[in-house]
Amino acid sequence: MENRKRQLEAVVTDNHCFKTPEKRVSLVRLLDSDYMRWGVKETCQYLRREDLVEWEDIFKAQKITGVGLRYLSDADLEKIGIKCLGDRLKILHSFRKLWQTGAEPNKVFNDPIHGHVELHPLLVKIIDTPQFQRLRNLKQLGGTYYVFPGASHNRFEHSIGVGHLAGRLVEALNERQPELLISRRDILCVQIAGLCHDLGHGPFSHMFDSKFIPTARPGISWKHEKASLSMFDYLVKDNGLKPVMEQHGLVLPEDLDFIKEQIAGPPNSVSVQDKKWPYKGRPEDKSFLYEIVANKRNGIDVDKWDYFARDCYHLGIKNNFDHGRFIKFARVCEVDGQKHICTRDKEVGNLYDMFHTRNCLHRRAYQHKVGNIIETMITEAFLKADKHIQIEGSEGRKFTLSTAIDDMEAYTKLTDHVFERILHSSSPELAESRQILRNIVCRRLYKCLGQTQAEQPLSVTPETIRKWEEDLAESLRQSGSNDGSLQPEDFVVSVIYMDYGMKDKNPINNVRFYCKDDLSKAIQIRKNQVSKLLPEQFAEQLIRVYCKKTDDRSLEAAKKHFVQWCINMNLSKPQDGDIIAPELTPQKPSWSNNNEGEGSESGGSTEVNCATVNGQKKAKVQLFKN
Repeated sequence: MENRKRQLEAVVTDNHCFKTPEKRVSLVRLLDSDYMRWGVKETCQYLRREDLVEWEDIFKAQKITGVGLRYLSDADLEKIGIKCLGDRLKILHSFRKLWQTGAEPNKVFNDPIHGHVELHPLLVKIIDTPQFQRLRNLKQLGGTYYVFPGASHNRFEHSIGVGHLAGRLVEALNERQPELLISRRDILCVQIAGLCHDLGHGPFSHMFDSKFIPTARPGISWKHEKASLSMFDYLVKDNGLKPVMEQHGLVLPEDLDFIKEQIAGPPNSVSVQDKKWPYKGRPEDKSFLYEIVANKRNGIDVDKWDYFARDCYHLGIKNNFDHGRFIKFARVCEVDGQKHICTRDKEVGNLYDMFHTRNCLHRRAYQHKVGNIIETMITEAFLKADKHIQIEGSEGRKFTLSTAIDDMEAYTKLTDHVFERILHSSSPELAESRQILRNIVCRRLYKCLGQTQAEQPLSVTPETIRKWEEDLAESLRQSGSNDGSLQPEDFVVSVIYMDYGMKDKNPINNVRFYCKDDLSKAIQIRKNQVSKLLPEQFAEQLIRVYCKKTDDRSLEAAKKHFVQWCINMNLSKPQDGDIIAPELTPQKPSWSNNNEGEGSESGGSTEVNCATVNGQKKAKVQLFKN
């Protein structure tokens, strides 16, 4: 107000005529968004405006400028003489408001799942790079798009959604618990990790790292998370983003390490048995920050929240988990000397629902029998085309589909478009691959013979699969069948694992909760405290068998081969086993229809009668007695 009065005095003269005042630079105050340009004087002025005048002399004596404000920590304030914790928290809170006000405005994205999403200018610079834009051409659900017409969304929008949710969760924790001392640097790093966590996906997403690469290069251990780290390094280097990151307050290389550790966990050199803190990016008192993007502790993270909501939306499946409610109740509590994200005790049922939703998505969509065999056929086409496709990488070197993962410049050019490249090629070397892809387009797919499972999970290796395919071809010949047209190569055995995200473990056992009576105390809630209707097992192994021959005669014979193989292997009866091979199923007593695998309850035992359907005897089960 004082400055404005002086300017007005300069304008009004004795004869009441108005003149344009001269520019008085000394009266122009630097804006809060320009705090990086502040000297000691402007820093002290800000302290006065924030009612922190009693600490002005200390800041003046230490010659703290605007640049230094970014790096001030609680320990620094204590060291320079601010002894009271409450005073230090008040000062840090005031300074945090400065980096909430950026010189560049946030950019708004209109997302069908999360609505209008605001992203920091640094995140926008990362998005506007060739390495990130590549994600526009990678289907989120791979071959599932060939089954669900709505599943046309890509890794690009999913990554933006994860970055947004990561920011929402960490900012909610910061607002709810300022004593956690979450800095603007922390928030920005968590958002970048969410944004970049899927940079390393290959064509058709999980098909590439779970089917193609293990077959094409069986000697290496490679996952898309590893490629995400390499691609992130390449993105930063190729687009000259290090100076930009420093301008926005990130400290290199510490913050780069933190970002990459959130994506892929601690470095491989760190032993699991090592009790020392395994991360370099942030100290142990910030351990909860590593549970936001990719939660290695219990699997509850923003990556899942986005793909639950996004995939359900595009698949036409209802999503019964509300991530917004979890964010509302999230708090950080200390557990065994470390800080972890906890939620209210009353939310335990919702978390079981969350993992049930994950299981349902796998069962109904991700592991759909048609979608899976389409990905198997695409994998076969890619394997046959591998050495015949050349991709130019760094220094002009050439790479194939399977070796492009060794060079990020080449890998940036590898997207789902390789499907069309093979399909529309005229090269004779790609003739076999081209025919497989044409069969997919024309819906000439391998046929599923059925699904089965063992009493206990089996140990399965590529050699096991090959042996099973040989056994399938031989299964009916042993019984004297003269069908000799089916060979081992005509069968495809697919082994699928369904779980709650932690193999056979219950992930909720690794979640901690708090009560409204004590917000700081973390407690554990066991399954038997929640409901008796929850699952007893948290993982299962399914075995599916497909036949490459699709003519009626071959399919009829192949289905009987499959039923006989299930009998020989002591596996469960296929759902339509009685229909496709009625002469085989009576051979196995445990396959009778009187409550196989179920215990009869007292007073309600089942009654089995016989009926004739189409000339065949079928069991008719009376489920309840009066």
